[in-house]
Amino acid sequence: MPEGTRRPRRGATTIEEVARAAGVSRQTVSNALNAPQRVRPDTLERVTAAIRELGYQPDQSARSLRSGARRTIGYLAPVDDPFDPNPLMAGFLEALVDAAGAQGQRVLLFRPGQGGGRDAGPGAADPRAAIDELVAARQVDGLVLADVLHDDPRIGHVARVGVPFVTFGRTGPGEPQHWVDIANDAAMAAVVRHLAALGHRRIGYVGRAGELPWMAARRAGFLAEAGRLGLSAVEAVRPDVAAVRELLRGPERPTAFAAASDLLALDVYEAVRAEGLVVGPAGVAVTGFHDTPLCRHLHPALTSVRLPLRAIAAALVGRLLDQVRGEAPPAAGLELPAELVVRASSG
Repeated sequence: MPEGTRRPRRGATTIEEVARAAGVSRQTVSNALNAPQRVRPDTLERVTAAIRELGYQPDQSARSLRSGARRTIGYLAPVDDPFDPNPLMAGFLEALVDAAGAQGQRVLLFRPGQGGGRDAGPGAADPRAAIDELVAARQVDGLVLADVLHDDPRIGHVARVGVPFVTFGRTGPGEPQHWVDIANDAAMAAVVRHLAALGHRRIGYVGRAGELPWMAARRAGFLAEAGRLGLSAVEAVRPDVAAVRELLRGPERPTAFAAASDLLALDVYEAVRAEGLVVGPAGVAVTGFHDTPLCRHLHPALTSVRLPLRAIAAALVGRLLDQVRGEAPPAAGLELPAELVVRASSG
């Protein structure tokens, strides 16, 4: 048989066969799979090569029975419209599945039952009941929560239940700090500096009203940085085309707009064109936030803030698995930097 050709096998490879091929004990192979930090690098490399060569697949069900671990992470999926999905959260889910898979974990999506009949809206669902059901069934080792709000009832509930958890989004001062997020205010401040560096002195802001913490942080970052740089900053009274057109008709019309999301930037594009102007350095500069796929397909392509979704997901999975292994939960959240991706809409 030529060197490097895998020998056909009649049945599944066993851990003992991997141990013999690598010249180590069965326990060393187990450590390489479950606690690689305990194995010397050269030994780990030898065991990994034997696993790859023999096509060994650990018996996950047996490992779960021995350890009590399900090797499954529960993700409480935000309510969304399947015909108009949130592109950011779809990208986050993709990154989360990849990050979990890299650690030998699966992701189980769940969502609260609506209750109250077919016409009940999203507000009729109680996430706490869904969390209790999942934890009682011992289907997951821990939970990932997203879209965290001020005084979010899910946070106190999972903390009382005692299940390991992490959040994409910041928790309050008196709550467990198991979160990973970006600095939304700093990211929007970077947008303002970018526009100011291009010579813009009158900048408009388009964001949704309300108390969504990430939107509030973006608005605060915009206003603070514009004030620091001595810029003229105005806000659309509503995040829609009509409100942006009103600003463009004013005597001190903005020469640039910072939108709090890519979808809101679309309204700015429409308003600019409805006023007979053009989007871009020769007309009105526009920026978005999230760097969703549509940014590259707009004309001109949209400058936007890119969230490090893969880094966020990897950090969440790592922090969650640390808790599952019995390590002390983090005392502080983790803030990751965002990236401003400059395209033709701003120059």
